[in-house]
Amino acid sequence: MKRIFFGILVLIIVSCKERTKTIFTAQEIVDKSIKASGGELYTNNGASFVFRDKKYISQNVEGKKILKRISILDSVIIMDIKTNSAFQRFMNDSLVNLPDSISNRYSNSVNSVHYFARLPLGLNDKAVNKELLGEEIIKGKEYHKVKVTFDQAGGGDDFDDTYVYWFNKESFKPDYLAYDFHVNGGGQRFREAYNERYVNGIRFVDYKNYKPKKKGTGILEIGQLFENGELELLSKIKLSEIEVMEN
Repeated sequence: MKRIFFGILVLIIVSCKERTKTIFTAQEIVDKSIKASGGELYTNNGASFVFRDKKYISQNVEGKKILKRISILDSVIIMDIKTNSAFQRFMNDSLVNLPDSISNRYSNSVNSVHYFARLPLGLNDKAVNKELLGEEIIKGKEYHKVKVTFDQAGGGDDFDDTYVYWFNKESFKPDYLAYDFHVNGGGQRFREAYNERYVNGIRFVDYKNYKPKKKGTGILEIGQLFENGELELLSKIKLSEIEVMEN
């Protein structure tokens, strides 16, 4: 009888240890996600891609992040360059003086496209705050649900937006994300990743972009709205001509 009791006790202890191992913090989940999506390759390599007829280039030069956007209007080549400390616009290699309001708008636009294209890398930026909300099932798969907010210092003009990420419990990849915004009357968006591909070891995806059919819904409930068919498809966000190159 004692042997049976001891055996059951051992099984309980082992089972508890195994369950403990599956409990992660939000930071650990994000770290695992970045590792699964490219890891150190993000630091050692730059990337370029085309989105809506504009070319985007990201580079790391001496530890500094440089984001570019190149577009052509008639015969004019427009190059926008964003660094950690400045934004510049060049037209046919000539620097253009822009009002601060216009400069900030262009800077945010460049940063936004690069941010989504390089996810989940940006989730470890200094201004990011991460909170594990628990687990959620979407389309029959289990996900870690993580809420992301931003500090005002370093969080950009949209620092008060709230993001939610769903990380696959097996792969740790972010299959879904959602966010609210407050400009132009505000609203919510939900993105479903598809067409996953790795280019020289770095993960890229396209997105199906949705919004709620009804107003007044909470951003933390939007995953279940998607599950219940209560979102409508707005657009598809596609990247093409992706290249990854050494810095």
